[in-house]
Amino acid sequence: MPQLDQLTAALDRVAAFDPGPFPVVSLYLNLQPDQQGRNRFDAFLRKELTERVRTYAASGPERESLDTDAAKIEAYVRDIPGSANGLALFACSGADFFEAFPLDPPIDRHRLYISDQAHVYPLARVLEQYAPYLVVLADTHVARIFVFALNTVQREERIEGTKTRRHKMGGWSQKRYQRHIENFHVQHAKEVVDHVARIVRDERIDRIILSCDEVILPVLREQMAKDVAERVVDVMHIEMLAPEREVLDATIDALREKDAVSDRERVEQLIGAYRGSGLAVVGVEATCKAFELGQVDELVITARPETIGGMKHGAGEQQPDRSAEERAADELIAQARNTSAKIRVIEDPSLLAPVGGVGAFLRFKL
Repeated sequence: MPQLDQLTAALDRVAAFDPGPFPVVSLYLNLQPDQQGRNRFDAFLRKELTERVRTYAASGPERESLDTDAAKIEAYVRDIPGSANGLALFACSGADFFEAFPLDPPIDRHRLYISDQAHVYPLARVLEQYAPYLVVLADTHVARIFVFALNTVQREERIEGTKTRRHKMGGWSQKRYQRHIENFHVQHAKEVVDHVARIVRDERIDRIILSCDEVILPVLREQMAKDVAERVVDVMHIEMLAPEREVLDATIDALREKDAVSDRERVEQLIGAYRGSGLAVVGVEATCKAFELGQVDELVITARPETIGGMKHGAGEQQPDRSAEERAADELIAQARNTSAKIRVIEDPSLLAPVGGVGAFLRFKL
């Protein structure tokens, strides 16, 4: 399965890809087994791919490219790793382009598009939904540090401090021993915090979840630099010896709840900045113009492209396989990837509905 940096680089390649006169196949498959433990994508792929290709003339460069694409896709899916939960694939043989990514995160449903541009929005949404975050499980002796992304562990570190024991003493000896123990705790906390700060910096992580015992938690917080402490989004209780998958499942559920709150707050900030003539625009047209001028710092877009408002549907205009709304979402995502703008996908479509499903925070005003 591709690592986060590999998939991010691949999305950039697909977003920047120009197929010229040839059609591009964009395929998304849900590879999760059904109740009988079987994958059910074969029938969908065989039927839909054959019928879509047949809509092109029986001869000519476009059909030749698609026939080659179909053969490559059929060969590729025969060897998909059984552990994959999803697949994103883009093919255009006429332009010598083929990118395929088995995914740990699930794809919600099968999708097939043949168009003049790759349909990148679903892949960009997966990257945003399963963005990296860091988890610290710690007590006074051991710390386990995880970086999770794309529904799997990307990095794991273990830190062991000096193990301390309780002794029965009294008077000054007891006080000196207690200070001795506290010094070990502080030393251990500093080492953990140093590792966390380095990982946060190297991996550009902005969300941290802590699960620590009651002794080490305040010591860790005391040792954290302000910029690291501000990234802590939740404090949970997870068993120190919990398996990786259990840690992932528990923390990602917690993040989903936090995201629902932070999505609402971010949309309120966007609309507030727009109302106050600040560094924000809303709506498809204004956001596209801001991209053209190089102003966009963060694209804020609905998780339901079909709810994007303000799109013009020309009479007789053909939009092969993609609606005007999906095309707009693809173009905005491609612009964001090509200009290093951040992308924030808002899961609740009602939040952005009043502004047409799209907006952007700006780097500067003109």
